[in-house]
Amino acid sequence: MTNQAIIDLVAICAKKGIENAILSPGSRCAPLTLAFARHPEIHARTISDERSAAFIALGMAQKLNQPVVLVCTSGSAALNYYPAIAEAYFQEVPLLVLTADRPPEWIDQWDGQTIYQQEVYGKHVKKSFQFPDSLNSPDQIWYAHRKVNEAINLAKSGPAGPVHINIPLREPFYPKKGESFIPSEELHIVHPHVACKQLSHDSLEQLKAKLAQVSRIMIIPGQQKPNPKIKKLLRQLAQQKKVVTVTDTISNLSFEESISFHDHWLGNEKISQGLAPDLILTFGKSLISKPLKQFLRKNPLSHWHIQAHEGARDPFQHLTRHLDCDPLYFLEWLSDHLQSMDEGYYSKWQSLEIQVKENLSEILQNSEFGEYQALQQVIRHIPENSKIHLANSMPVRYMNFLGKINQEIICNRGTSGIDGTNSTAVGCAFTTKEPVTIITGDMAFFYDRNAFWHNYSLANLRIILLNNHAGGIFRLIDGPKEQPELEEFFETRQPLNAQSLAKEFGFGYNLVTQAQELESQIKELFAPGMKAKILEIQSESAKNAEILAVVKEKIKLLVEE
Repeated sequence: MTNQAIIDLVAICAKKGIENAILSPGSRCAPLTLAFARHPEIHARTISDERSAAFIALGMAQKLNQPVVLVCTSGSAALNYYPAIAEAYFQEVPLLVLTADRPPEWIDQWDGQTIYQQEVYGKHVKKSFQFPDSLNSPDQIWYAHRKVNEAINLAKSGPAGPVHINIPLREPFYPKKGESFIPSEELHIVHPHVACKQLSHDSLEQLKAKLAQVSRIMIIPGQQKPNPKIKKLLRQLAQQKKVVTVTDTISNLSFEESISFHDHWLGNEKISQGLAPDLILTFGKSLISKPLKQFLRKNPLSHWHIQAHEGARDPFQHLTRHLDCDPLYFLEWLSDHLQSMDEGYYSKWQSLEIQVKENLSEILQNSEFGEYQALQQVIRHIPENSKIHLANSMPVRYMNFLGKINQEIICNRGTSGIDGTNSTAVGCAFTTKEPVTIITGDMAFFYDRNAFWHNYSLANLRIILLNNHAGGIFRLIDGPKEQPELEEFFETRQPLNAQSLAKEFGFGYNLVTQAQELESQIKELFAPGMKAKILEIQSESAKNAEILAVVKEKIKLLVEE
């Protein structure tokens, strides 16, 4: 059976720093599975559900900043990877996706587990590679080695992302008893060297001249991992009142002087008067805040996007310059060359921020018990060193409403789907001994229950389940909330709770339905333990929508005074 090219593929992965592989069972992929499982430098895990497996690999790669390998058999297994691969592409997360395939002569011949797998992921991978279907000559072996090097280097290079290698395999798939897996003595290894991009002297002089013409500058970081150096520079600029920095929770760059409660007033035309900047500087990826995006689209301004590779995005429809350089490099230059700005502009943003910051807690404490109030109470107890994984729909929006969060926030905002939240967090939990906390709604949670269907410990995983037995976000959207079909066809109401799931997987479980129960149960949730724990907070979808509307109205009246 021994397929030398497959053994070499795995050895090249190890030599290029890949340490983790997520494998899903199958016969066609057996040569790959065995080669990864037997390699002493690669930690291989098996996850039966390929959709969950791909999101688990995504969560690992997010945390490690290194490619994680995915291996599956031929046929529909490869299609089940697609949601996570699309998410990885738009989040710029490196994955090495290896799909076993039938030899080309058997494609579309009614042979089992066979689909069209070449370039199956289309534009949602950086590149697709096709392995030779036979490896009998030295040139074919060299070609295979070269393609593996190219794929791994491409996955890691900016922007990072998923790459796909489709590998036709012929029987026999399994080794004979005692057969060894020894890589070739001479493995072809190609090492990339990436330069830090900087701007030319002439470009910087042009930018300096443009900066001298504006007095209202706003910096908006998009989704990214925490960066203490960038945070320090942004804070220095804010303390000097030279810029207004607006931070969504997924930017992981909030600081004392940044604006983080903007969702509470930017949708109000009266309050937003005079808040438009002359120039916005952006870096990172997506934003959560719809009011922020709409506000900036309505106002004429200049927009510079800082991104050290091609493909600058224009979400505000005002892009004027793409700065092809590293954001840290540019912000260091900016801090040395930016002159004073309109301090009245800075003060107006800060005044609105402070009003919400000083009053939101009291407003929520005096509101009825529901998801919003409960989540504010919960986040005070999440350990400082915990990674927080947020589901889409309401959990990520609630966290954005609640302002500055100290812990690292992770959310699948590449495609913003509800699929894969649990699995992504499980992947993160595999890579660290620190606590990992999921904050999720019931639809996302039950949709991805197979995240826990494996044989690996999750003792550091804590789950906060906001269960209103429906897709509550549809009560907040003007279109569906007015329709008589709301409950059945949009909210898709369901009666489930997590108690049976917790019992099935051996998790700790507690249920909260009232405010007075919450404090003690939160402390229990984050107490050390030997198993994952779920805290389910039960509420009513309609009541949550009412509470949110009341809170928004109170804040509106407060800031309009």
